[in-house]
Amino acid sequence: MNEVRISDVTMKQAGKGFSLSFKEKLELSKLLDKLGVSVIELEGIEQTKIDSLRIKSVASAVKHSILAVPVALNRESVQLTWNALKEARHPRLQVVASVSPVQMEYIFHKKASAMLEAIRDTVAACCEVATDVEFVADDATRSDESFLFDAVNTAIAAGAGTITVCDTAGAMLPDEFSAFLKHLYDNVPALANVTLGISCSNALAMADACAIAGIRTGAREIKAAAYTMDNISLADVSRLLAIKGDACGVYCSVRTTEMKRIINQITWMCETGRSKNSPFDNGAHEPENDFTLTSHDDMSAVLKAVEKLGYDLSEEDGAHVWEAFRRIASRKEQISSKELDTIVASTAMQVPATYLLDSYVITSSNIISSVAHIKVKKGEEVLEGLTPGDGSIDAAFLALEQIVGCHYELDDFQIQAVTEGREAMGETLVKLRSNGKLYSGRGISTDIVGAGIQAYINALNKIVYEEAEA
Repeated sequence: MNEVRISDVTMKQAGKGFSLSFKEKLELSKLLDKLGVSVIELEGIEQTKIDSLRIKSVASAVKHSILAVPVALNRESVQLTWNALKEARHPRLQVVASVSPVQMEYIFHKKASAMLEAIRDTVAACCEVATDVEFVADDATRSDESFLFDAVNTAIAAGAGTITVCDTAGAMLPDEFSAFLKHLYDNVPALANVTLGISCSNALAMADACAIAGIRTGAREIKAAAYTMDNISLADVSRLLAIKGDACGVYCSVRTTEMKRIINQITWMCETGRSKNSPFDNGAHEPENDFTLTSHDDMSAVLKAVEKLGYDLSEEDGAHVWEAFRRIASRKEQISSKELDTIVASTAMQVPATYLLDSYVITSSNIISSVAHIKVKKGEEVLEGLTPGDGSIDAAFLALEQIVGCHYELDDFQIQAVTEGREAMGETLVKLRSNGKLYSGRGISTDIVGAGIQAYINALNKIVYEEAEA
């Protein structure tokens, strides 16, 4: 039997009715990898620093699936994307080009001859660095058929190993789509030597049926979504293949026994919006990294663990973290991931304080919303924020956001006791993301809310300092 690869496009939909935080994209990629999808598709690079870091982070998290990232139709984009993707275990570059006259003219601003040249040059540039290259013929069902044949032949000749044709309008019925693919096979013999992929819009509620018709015609890769908006449904197609795959002579690698639970988790992430009364983006999630280092681990292993936590440290900060790790490891055999987080927060990027806490008042009750009134000093100026929240910590962090005038993605918030008894000290760790980069701050106080405010300001000062230096 032949394998049908399922290529998930959920993350490419972000922004079309739902949003995902940086951390949630990492979680989503891990869930899809665990589910057993063959390909995970990511958004391309628009903001170089942020998007490159996102791709690198996902690449380090995904163990089994192919990671596919689109490139623009030029060599510069190919190299930039490859630099971010090359550490993935199974990297793939995608060359996406509209082949219908309308989209070619108004989206890509190219005539037919120029588009063929761009396809040839970009696919060839991708093949120079990557062994897995996909050409995506967008809006293929509304293209001039002779041009579509030329575009597919050009991409194959340049080295593309997967050719995907898209029914972007979703206007075809299953039998029409099957006939379209047969006609394509008849007129492009070279398709027999590559993998044919398909993508269908669900405008007529026929996307899943068209996917099965495409598989029966010879398609071996399907673009589907775990969180379906206008796509083939990953859950439905996987279930159909599990039941009727033998009849079609195909199978797919999706683990249907785990599918319901994982799809529910993904749906929750995509449908849970950020509350205006909470600084957390799309809900708070449990920390996903849990590991232990020992005194026998060398500097390379420690810094790799730091990278796994999500930090992108300079060489100098990496050396500071290593020295602190060695001091602590000399006194205890094992160091947990949470302890390593604290080491990074305490030693990496220690900067002059732009903001200093002046005072805070938190009002909290079981019958009224929590309210935080915080004053901070910035030089000689005293700034203050007054906001309600879903709890004391939420209100405090929102007040700080009001003071700064900027929302930073709150990646994690941890609390742990440092001492015992009535006067016990509490330690908090706050992790903020700015432009994709992770910054952590640490606070200690007998008042856990005060410790949280100190930790937030500590992380905030690192962000402000680095952005001022940039």
